Order: sequence, then structure tokens, then C-alpha cells
Amino acid sequence: MLEKLAKQTAVYGISTIVVRFLSYLLTPYYTRIFEQGTYGVVTDVYALIPLALTLLTMGMESSYFRFSARAEEAGGDVRAAKRRLFATTWGVTSLAAVVFLLAVLLFRGGISRLMGPAYVAHPEYVAWVGAIILFDVWACIPFARLREQGRAMTYVGFKALNVALNVALAFAFGAAGLFATDFGVGWVFVANFIASLVTWGLILTTADRTLPRIDRKLLGAVFVYSLPLLVGGLAGTANEFLDRQLIKYLVPASADPMAQLGLYGAITKIAVVMMLFYQMYRLAAEPFFLSNFKKSDFVTMNAAALKYYVMASMLIFLGIALFRDVFARIVGRDFREGIYILPVILGANVLTGVWLNLSFWYKREERTSLAIVVTGSGLVAMFAFGCWLIPAWGYYGAAWARLASESAMVAVSWWLNRRFFPTPYAWGRIGEYVAAALAVFFLSEGVMRLTGNIVAGYAFNIVVFALYAAYLIRRERIDVGAMVRAALRRG
Repeated sequence: MLEKLAKQTAVYGISTIVVRFLSYLLTPYYTRIFEQGTYGVVTDVYALIPLALTLLTMGMESSYFRFSARAEEAGGDVRAAKRRLFATTWGVTSLAAVVFLLAVLLFRGGISRLMGPAYVAHPEYVAWVGAIILFDVWACIPFARLREQGRAMTYVGFKALNVALNVALAFAFGAAGLFATDFGVGWVFVANFIASLVTWGLILTTADRTLPRIDRKLLGAVFVYSLPLLVGGLAGTANEFLDRQLIKYLVPASADPMAQLGLYGAITKIAVVMMLFYQMYRLAAEPFFLSNFKKSDFVTMNAAALKYYVMASMLIFLGIALFRDVFARIVGRDFREGIYILPVILGANVLTGVWLNLSFWYKREERTSLAIVVTGSGLVAMFAFGCWLIPAWGYYGAAWARLASESAMVAVSWWLNRRFFPTPYAWGRIGEYVAAALAVFFLSEGVMRLTGNIVAGYAFNIVVFALYAAYLIRRERIDVGAMVRAALRRG
């Protein structure tokens, strides 16, 4: 079974890497054509969009996976049951998106004033972003359906087209000199809107002539499952954007909050590889672990999956953190001063995947109200540490607040799992791997300071990274040769 998860992760992984690589071409581009404050607007908007998407999709993606599995358990006309589920979840999210866009258009002046001076000067930015959200929500459930059907290549193909079109338009607008006009950064949102519109039109072809139509009885049952996920999802997504908002509102005006926001956003983008791994794992693992497994099989697989996730994550952590000066060249020269926060951001990203693994049991057991407890604890930690650290440390404080938030969610998830659904996670082995990786990192930092020679320091880093990888392979008795041979045979 874990082999199936690994294959699904690989399919999503390779394709997601390609898609995200195209998307992240915009980071070096934008950080070279925009000033720190202007790029701060991009960072601000793209931190808020996921919050709106979480609110409007209402936890329906996870609900779609779970209720599809229920339909298979119940038997009968499974195809008709899934079709009704698809129409209902798609219908309610589509309706919510329309109401949202109308509200944004009606109150865009007030929203612009709340968001800051850059938006007051251009309230049309708010309208364009609202339109992007509309089409992204309209496409959300059809994309979830592709994942549930195992149509990974179709899913990724549409995602890739969306990103490729967005990137192509951004470069075209730049070449045409549009970013230098008064509308300026607004052309970033126009490019995104066009890409979202085209993607929505294409994904309609996968709907099998199903129209959004709400079955009220089914919707009631779905809402019982999804509403706790919605509340928990909002808290979790708020953790992803609150650090940026706290920078905007807590950093003293003399320190230029929007410039610090731009710096912070650029450096977090450098952690792309870690987030790529997290995203590809989530895309494969969520429908996998919410399928129909016996409890004993689920427990065994979930425990093993967490260990291997941490092993891969620590390799990625070291691969980026030990060579962060090289990765700093991804962004423009004016943004590289913030590279020292990268290891903290990477650590937070590792913890995101840990508590994702620890969440599957309560989604499977339909105790989704526990998601509120987990993500709520993270939100409280983010707010508390952010209010404490950001006024004094600026975006550096935001990075530590984010790490504290993810740590709180892991701690609460661990306690809930131990209390209600004991799972034999290999915490001793996991702790050993994390401690060894951190020891390698701090040893590297010490050697770099002592030698002061970049070439010698990188040579040392290559050696200790290879030794850490060999240590993991030996400790887990992984037959690398057999894995390579199996991959070549499948190829």
C-alpha cells in the first residue's frame, strides 16, 4: 500500500516540480523589476488569496474525498451517488464565490482603505483579485474530482497550463512596458485572472455534463463533516498569512513595513523545494489516507509515512540551508539581505508536513472538530509571538513566530493522537534524524565562521550532506540499488 502512496507522490511530485518551477520563475523576475515595497503588494495579496479560497471552498475538498469513499462503501449506484456529491459540493462553492465577488465589488472602496495606501490609490486591484478568486473557487471541486478519480496527469496538465499562461503573460506585460505604467503591479493580477479564466473553461470539459446543483439533504450531511474543517482550515490558513499582516501593521512606519513585507515574501519563496515536497505529498496522501482502509492498516501506514516524510524533509532542509547563499541568487540583489531567516522558514515548513500527517486520523474517523483545536493553537501562537517579536525584530521576528506556530500545532496534534487514536509513530527514530540534521547544520555554521572561506565551507557542506544521506540509508537499511533497478524496469 505504501508503494501505491509513493507512486502517487512521485506522479504528483515530478509534475508539481515542473509546474511550481514555472511559477517560481516569477519570483526572480518580479524581485528584479519591482522595488521592495511594490513587491510587498504582491506578497500581501497572494497571502490573502488562500484565506479567501479556504473560506469559500468550506472544507468541501476533504468532504468530497470522504463522501466518495462512503458511496463506495454503501454500494448500489456508486456513479450516481458520486455525481450527486460532485454537483452539490460544486454548486455550494460556486454560489459562495458569486456572493463573495459581488460583495468585493460593492465594498471595494472600504476594503481598499483597510488594506492600506497602495490599495486606496488603486481600488481596482481589489476587484481584479476578487475575480481571480471567483474562477479559482469555481475550479476547485472539479480539480478535487480529478484527484479522487486518480487522474493525476489531467490534473497536473491543467495546473501546468494555468501557470505557464500566467508566467507567459507576466513576461509579455513586462516586455510591453506595462509594469511601468500607472496601473503598475495591477498587471500581475490581470495575468493571473486570464490564466484562471482559461483554466476554468478547460476544466469544465471534465465535468461529464454535470451542472452545479445542490441536494439539500446531502449538503446537510456534508456540512456536518466539513464545517469543522472550514473553521480549522481558516485558522490554519490564517497562520500562513497572519505573519505577513502583522509585519504590515506592527512594523514601525519608519522601517517601511511594505518593504519588509516584500523582503519576507521573497525569502519565503526561496524555500520552494520544501514546499514542493509538502504539496506533492499532500496531493497524494490526502485522498490515499481518506480511502477505505482497515484501522490496523491505516495505523501502520500512517506511522511509516511520517518517518519517511521526516527523513526526506531533513534532506531537503540541509540541501537548502547549507547552500542558502546560492539559493539567494534566485531573488534580486535588493532582496538578498534577508537570506539569514531561510533556515527558520525551512524548519517551519518541515513541521507543516508533520502535523498534516498527524491530522489524517481525525479526518478518517470523522472527528473533524479537532482540526479547530489544532489550527486554533497555531493561530494563538502566531499572534502571541508575532505581537511580541515583530515590533522589535521586523520580518526576522515573523519567521520565528511562524516556527512557533507550526511547533504548537505539532505539539497539540501529537497530544490528541496519543489521547484518542494511539499510533505507533517512531518518535525515537524521528527525533534522532532531526537531531542529527540540526547537528550537521550547526557544525557547518561553525566551520564556515572559523574558515571564512566560501569554497572550503561548501566543500565541507557537500561532504557532511553526503554523510547524512548515507547515515539515513544505512540506518533504515534501504537498498538503493534495488530501488534504482525497480525504477528502471518500470521505466
